[in-house]
Amino acid sequence: MTTRHTVAPKGQGGRGAYRTIGEAVRAASPGDLVVIAPGTWTENVVLDRAVVLTAEHGRGSVVIAAPPGEAAAVTVDGPDCALHNITVWGSDAGLPAVSVSSGAGLVLEECSVEGGRVQVKGPEDEEGGTTAVVLRRCRLEGARLAGLHLAGGVRARLEDTAVTGVDGTGVVLSGTASLDAVRLRLERTTGSGVRLRGRSRLRLTDSVLAGSGRAGLLLEDATEATAGESRIETPGAAGVHLTGSARAELTDCRIRGAAASGLVVQETARLSASGCSVADAGANGLLVTGSAEADLADCRIDRSAFSAVHLAGAAVGRLADCRVRGGSEHGVHATGEARVELTDCGIADVAMTGVSVLERAVATLTGCRVAGTAAGIGIGSPAGSTVADTTVTGTREIGVQVAKGAAAALAGIRISGAGAAGLVVDEGAEATVAGGRVEDCAGSGAVVWTGARPEVTGLHIDRPGKNGLFLAEGAGGTFTGVEVTRAGFPALHVAKGADPLFRHCRIRDCAEALGTDEGAEPVLEDCTADGTPLTFGTPAAAPANGRPGTASPSASAAKAADDSDEPEEENLEDLLGELHELVGLDRVKQDVGSLVKLMQTVRRREEAGLPAPPLSRHLVFAGNPGTGKTTVARLYGRLLKALGLLRRGHLIEVDRTALVGEYVGHTGPKTTAAFNRALGGVLFIDEAYSLAPAFAGNDFGTEAVATLVKLMEDHRDDVVVIAAGYPGDMHRFIGSNPGLASRFGRTLLFEDYEPAELVSIVEYQAAQHRYELTPTARTELVGLFEAMPRGEGFGNGRSARQIFQETTERQAQRVAELAAPTPEQLISLEAHDLPHPAAR
Repeated sequence: MTTRHTVAPKGQGGRGAYRTIGEAVRAASPGDLVVIAPGTWTENVVLDRAVVLTAEHGRGSVVIAAPPGEAAAVTVDGPDCALHNITVWGSDAGLPAVSVSSGAGLVLEECSVEGGRVQVKGPEDEEGGTTAVVLRRCRLEGARLAGLHLAGGVRARLEDTAVTGVDGTGVVLSGTASLDAVRLRLERTTGSGVRLRGRSRLRLTDSVLAGSGRAGLLLEDATEATAGESRIETPGAAGVHLTGSARAELTDCRIRGAAASGLVVQETARLSASGCSVADAGANGLLVTGSAEADLADCRIDRSAFSAVHLAGAAVGRLADCRVRGGSEHGVHATGEARVELTDCGIADVAMTGVSVLERAVATLTGCRVAGTAAGIGIGSPAGSTVADTTVTGTREIGVQVAKGAAAALAGIRISGAGAAGLVVDEGAEATVAGGRVEDCAGSGAVVWTGARPEVTGLHIDRPGKNGLFLAEGAGGTFTGVEVTRAGFPALHVAKGADPLFRHCRIRDCAEALGTDEGAEPVLEDCTADGTPLTFGTPAAAPANGRPGTASPSASAAKAADDSDEPEEENLEDLLGELHELVGLDRVKQDVGSLVKLMQTVRRREEAGLPAPPLSRHLVFAGNPGTGKTTVARLYGRLLKALGLLRRGHLIEVDRTALVGEYVGHTGPKTTAAFNRALGGVLFIDEAYSLAPAFAGNDFGTEAVATLVKLMEDHRDDVVVIAAGYPGDMHRFIGSNPGLASRFGRTLLFEDYEPAELVSIVEYQAAQHRYELTPTARTELVGLFEAMPRGEGFGNGRSARQIFQETTERQAQRVAELAAPTPEQLISLEAHDLPHPAAR
């Protein structure tokens, strides 16, 4: 039976009340309750039996203060002791205010400990039992060295507890101590937030470690920690730091504003993180050195001051479905003999290289995306890296580079929009390329430097700013099944002493097929240029098809090739139906429909022998990227062919790089060559305003415009020119030459797609590839498009297609984990297959 003992000052509490807490405790039996009247009680209370101390009038009314010079205000030597609603003051911030001895037990509930730490000692070995401590809804404040120190065989639990204002480490675990902390709030420590030593263990849940002077969470020796749904904010060093052989598992954690690296893993430590984010790190987002290993899944690393992921020594990093965005250096940087594996990861907008591999490091990339970086992927290690099914887009410099002496295997890569060359195989590098595409790069599609001899198979290079393939002096290699289309320079350029083997290569719609320097020794086996056999050693006279740079075929062969390219006859009604099936573009459809009716009338007047009214078929397409301008232009040419107003109706797409030369006298022939390829069809000039820059000076673009105006007049019945670009900039283009305004009499405005229209584009793509969106996925997709920023990087239909591609990639990763997926599972795109809005 529990006995109640009252502690009150003299004259209060009635008969039998004790004048000190110590007297009441000594008089109590195990299990008794000691009720304390309000006031400050200056004494060292020793709890050597199972008693409960509680404040009579609730929290804050009772203070137990250590006498001057005493070590602690409360010393616990017995099991099952408890303090409720009591404030404890220590006499020295560097000493314990509450001390729990080995084998004892204490529950602190609704208590505050100020001016000293809570120190709990357990037995040194496992045979000595354990010391148990529980803190519920407590506050530890103003200690020095540590706020809570658990040493030896201690088992502790913190619930809804705050540790703050510590001149040192917030919580220290050593020996074999273990702590289960739920909703811990730790802030304002000059040292680390939580420090683990020896073989201690920590489980952290729904907690916040904020404003530590050093690491937020520090693990040393052979310690282990798990943390879930917790935040580490603005630590003065690393967010989470593992050394020795420590182990840590993080789930749904957020690490923000670390003064050093967000995650640090050193020596032989191991880190596993899932669903976590690291943002605004003062150094690396993730740093792995020594022989340490880190496994990250579905994590984000944003805006790192150094490389987002850095691996050195013999470290290993495995990242799956992770995103890196922003940063002052590389996205992923591997050095030494480190190994990094990236699966279905995205890297965007870093200042240097997306993935950089140096010294003898090895990288394995599968299904990754690199966008908006200075360079895309740089392999500088001879140890042999692999890149498969990976996309590199919008780099300011080279897309993918295999550097001097390095070795890499590339399979199924796609490089788009590189600011320089798409793919570079540097001097003496070893590279194999199997499949893939290089498109719309400002420089050559692929460059092979001296001494490099890559094996390239099935690569498609489309619309490079310069050559499709450029082989420097003394380069070589085997190029099988390579396709080059719409190159502004010779599709294949072979320098002096280079001896590549081109086998089964196809060149189409290029300014020239083959350019060679004196002393070049290319070998061509079963190669063609626009259907005509391509050989080396025959004078490069212009063939009948008007394309220079190929071996001159016989007239019959040229005629056969030209006939083989002739498009099939198409029905006007079918083409109009195809136009109206396009998503959105209602205003454009109406305008094109009106043009078709007008041209039908023109055609009928001509057939009746009547003079045709003055009519310009040239158009301006004004709209943002991805609004369907190229698609409609291609359809417009086919409509004119069906009306009998164009011979072929094909579309030749060019931009400034295909029209403007690099030196005096180069622009006119280059523009003419592009124009001649469009005869009988449509010449589509993308970003036409770039031919008339705001501050032109001696820009060669004005010469290209003048050449175009003359050619449009000379061939006004045999070609249609469509100039496309941003609405605001197209006015400047039309006004740059007096002849343009009279020839471009009509502008079609392509408006941005609405969210519902973008969803329809995704659904169309899904149907084309035999996928189906679930109703929930469709609803989520509408919200995704509604939330998508419509800034400079928004791509309209292109963004919708990218969303579809990312969704199928994520679905493939999910389905791959199923033992025996059903046909329905294979085609179903679910809501969690959609990319996260924050990753866009």
